[in-house]
Amino acid sequence: MFLPKYPDTPTLPPAHTHTVAADHQLSTRRPVPQISVSTGAVATVLVGGVVLTALLAAVAITAVSVAVAAVVLRSMLREQHRR
Repeated sequence: MFLPKYPDTPTLPPAHTHTVAADHQLSTRRPVPQISVSTGAVATVLVGGVVLTALLAAVAITAVSVAVAAVVLRSMLREQHRR
């Protein structure tokens, strides 16, 4: 009842015929688009990155110097109030 039934004769897939037309259809695929990046675009990105990094560093240095100046002024004013 649960045994599989096998065919009496094995069925073979149809034979593959190799033709020149089939080769031509396989070789006429669309080419893969290539990404072309110009050197100007690369230079622009690099210069932009350098400028943004320099701006970030300038802001960080300014923030640290303002914080140091605030601490110094606070300590000077505190000493003046104690006298």
